[in-house]
Amino acid sequence: MVEPTRNNQIILKVSKSIIIALLFWCCQIAVAQNSIENFLKPSDTLNKRRLKTLVISEVAIGSATLIGLDQIWYADYPRSNFHFINDNAEWLQMDKVGHVFSSYHLSHFGANELKWAGASRKSQLFYGSTLGLVFLTTVEVFDGYSSNWGASLGDIAANVSGTALYVSQELLWKEQRIVPKFSFHTTPYASVRPNVLGSSIQEQILKDYNGQTYWLSANIYSFAKSSKIPKWLNVAVGYGAEGMITGNDGFTNTIFLPESKRYRQFFLSLDVDLTKIETKSHFVKTILTIFNTIKIPAPTFEINGSGGTKLHFIYF
Repeated sequence: MVEPTRNNQIILKVSKSIIIALLFWCCQIAVAQNSIENFLKPSDTLNKRRLKTLVISEVAIGSATLIGLDQIWYADYPRSNFHFINDNAEWLQMDKVGHVFSSYHLSHFGANELKWAGASRKSQLFYGSTLGLVFLTTVEVFDGYSSNWGASLGDIAANVSGTALYVSQELLWKEQRIVPKFSFHTTPYASVRPNVLGSSIQEQILKDYNGQTYWLSANIYSFAKSSKIPKWLNVAVGYGAEGMITGNDGFTNTIFLPESKRYRQFFLSLDVDLTKIETKSHFVKTILTIFNTIKIPAPTFEINGSGGTKLHFIYF
């Protein structure tokens, strides 16, 4: 039998240490995953500790968000008496569709939070689904007291519509068969007015309505459960608009087009309902639910308001 050399002994010790470290690391990951799974698993009955934590967190985060918004967005502009404005004709209503999208998903998020805490279905719909409506209505009040803006009845109606879309499906089907989704692509318009349409990709996603598309993505299987259609397959109809440098027609757009020409876009495409992907992991379910707000890039047929049609091989 050959005696191990000093170098071999060192290598064996190092290897042994690495193996022990790897085993310890794997055990830590397993424990962490189990902790996350237990944390994310909805409670079967009302968990008062979770509910208390939830209420305190929502109040704290909501208050901090509104205070930050007031300081960052409104503080540099003069205040005024509360007033309304009519901005329903601006941006070809892209901003209104955005309000529907935001209100729906905040309502969905609020209801799911109460479900996680074990609250009754009635409480989920009555209290949880109003989260988005309350928050966005508060923002409208802020707008109403700013001289540069004003509360918009169109925005309020869109907020109510988004919440109603969520609640009505829960009452009618006890599931969400039609989900608002979002997609975005960059456009050349932002470079003309970066202060309004965004100077970075992050700002453009929020500000450049020319590159935004909002979708209603319907799960086909949900409407035909006796069929052999894949449970995850969706068909989506989308709405977008282009040619917008300002909110209204007051600015003649001669930079990219021969005249001031703003037009709507309507889309038909396929999509995927990520929440229909089967998994026992509550962590994976949470990730899939978050990303289910985004439309999957796919072949898309477009009809635009200028009378043209186009087939996109892949549309974002």
